[in-house]
Amino acid sequence: MTQAPFQLQPHNPDVLMCIANLSNDEVFTPPELVNQMLDTLADSWAAANNGASIWADKEVTFLDPCTKSGVFLREITKRLTVGLERQIPDLTERVNHILTKQVYGIAITELTSLLARRSVYCSKYANGIHSVARRFPNGAGNIWFERTEHVWSKGVCEFCAAHEATYSRGADLETYAYRFIHSKSPQELTRKLFGGDVQFDVIIGNPPYQLGSDGGTRDVPIYQRFVEQAKDLDPRFLTMVIPARWMASGLGLNEFRETMLNDRRIRAIVDYPVAKEVFPSVEIKGGVCFFLWDRDHEGDASVKSIRGGVVSGPTLRNLSEFDVLVRDDRAVQILRKVLTKKEESIIGILSVDKEFGWTSNFEDFHLKEHKGDVPIHYVRQGKRLTGYVSRSQIVKSEKLVDKWKVMVPQAGSDGGQRIPDVVLGKPFIAAKPSVCTQTFLFFYVNTRAEAESIQSYLQTKFFRFLVSLRKITQHATRSTYTWVPTQTWDKVWSDSTLYRKYGLTKPEIEYIETMIRAMDVAEDEND
Repeated sequence: MTQAPFQLQPHNPDVLMCIANLSNDEVFTPPELVNQMLDTLADSWAAANNGASIWADKEVTFLDPCTKSGVFLREITKRLTVGLERQIPDLTERVNHILTKQVYGIAITELTSLLARRSVYCSKYANGIHSVARRFPNGAGNIWFERTEHVWSKGVCEFCAAHEATYSRGADLETYAYRFIHSKSPQELTRKLFGGDVQFDVIIGNPPYQLGSDGGTRDVPIYQRFVEQAKDLDPRFLTMVIPARWMASGLGLNEFRETMLNDRRIRAIVDYPVAKEVFPSVEIKGGVCFFLWDRDHEGDASVKSIRGGVVSGPTLRNLSEFDVLVRDDRAVQILRKVLTKKEESIIGILSVDKEFGWTSNFEDFHLKEHKGDVPIHYVRQGKRLTGYVSRSQIVKSEKLVDKWKVMVPQAGSDGGQRIPDVVLGKPFIAAKPSVCTQTFLFFYVNTRAEAESIQSYLQTKFFRFLVSLRKITQHATRSTYTWVPTQTWDKVWSDSTLYRKYGLTKPEIEYIETMIRAMDVAEDEND
């Protein structure tokens, strides 16, 4: 059987720019972003190897442990094909060497394995007649896939926390049990798949982001599991594109965030607060980022933020300076000025989540007031409404019932996707006595005058700017208010007063004014 001759020709448009994503869990990476990551990798490799080019090294090995379209492996192959021309002049021999000795992938589904092989080998079978590879004994080549099953324990998978009721499915459906993270030892796994003599120098990819864990009512992040497994393989470099919400929030990501912020081997982070700027067809709340982890690096990380074509940074940052990652260096300078005063946080007078024990869908109240009833504030179909409960129904946080309250909805803006951002929903004053459902957090004080002072503070851009530094998605939880300092509640607060108090410069003020939208006090409270 005669195989087709190898041809290395560009195509316009690039087919991998034209295919649709399978789902939000399987986001295909645009070639442009892939090449930004590869440029960052190449610069760091050269800096660590006396200026040497990674693409001119025939011994370097690459693994994409979450292969989808094959774009990472394809772009790496293209660069190696050019870089190794002097060492291996014959094109066919050069390509054979690259594909059989340097680039490896673990596909996430059967469909993506075929797509990836088509991208890299120009054939869905590595040993097919149209394949540009010549020495593979089987159709998989170095892009592996076999169906993997979840390991159920008490209704959830031991490896990825997938919910058995959702992902225990027949043989005709994908299991979404990704092989790379369904192994206690990634070293044993890669030895089994690719041979014991392969030590990967570079691990690169765009892992699946999430799985529905309990019938679809919640999405549980899984991308952090790919990052952790990749680190365990001890590569020279690791670079992945992942959702950016790990920086400040995310279900079950506290330990991962702490690990990332304290890992001095992270050499660079490139952040896109608006994910549609790199993934136009997919909504990823909180944005995306890619990072470069360098096993031999020990120091600060270069952090760069890109929004609307405007680049902030790169700036060398100690990622562990705060318990979350502040995305923009301009904001860091302002935050440091505020925290230097060492004032008490306003969360000292802020309620906890579900303070009175009632979820947002609580219905056990009446609409007509009876003697001795307490007003309860709730939201239905986007409207703020008031019902009534008897005092005997209030069995949690009774001491807060007779406080004046400034209530703020937990669901606010979309986490800075649009600039300027209002950040929070409009606050309102609830007279004592009062309670609320989980829909609201509230600040509590003793008098109306104090409540009015707090309300004026919440409406300032300064206040909402400090909240925005920890609010990466739609929800403003209690912790997002951590960096807001307490003031004296004896005056109407304004931005000009606060800017003077904290000694902000004209550029710093302009930055806040650019980022935060004025809150129209006259707008309807249901907006």
